[in-house]
Amino acid sequence: EVRLVESGGGLVQAGGSLRLSCACSGFIFDEYALGWFRQAPGKEREGISCISSSDRAAYYADSVKGRFTISADNAKNTVYLQMNNLTPDDTDVDYCAILRHSDEELDWSLNQYDYDYWGQGTRVTVSS
Repeated sequence: EVRLVESGGGLVQAGGSLRLSCACSGFIFDEYALGWFRQAPGKEREGISCISSSDRAAYYADSVKGRFTISADNAKNTVYLQMNNLTPDDTDVDYCAILRHSDEELDWSLNQYDYDYWGQGTRVTVSS
């Protein structure tokens, strides 16, 4: 029943911007941390950013701080990732994922293994 559908990826030149969207359904939006992860060919999936379930604080990987902004729209049950000043190192497939917070459970994480559900991914290609 849980469904996460990413969109907004594409081809951009270095220095450009993209906004990724993740449309969410099948769960109570406010009960989950919301995360973005990326994976390049031959490399492990790694966390980009997340919003905590407890207070909707935002967290970022060092590689994207100052360039990316995560946000959530409760009315639309959608999480966004605004990506600015893109570089070829940002070429990857980006996934959204959700993590449920309850007693003794993490309210945020950038570790993929903590997350419960995943979208299908959207591809980002940054050319030089």
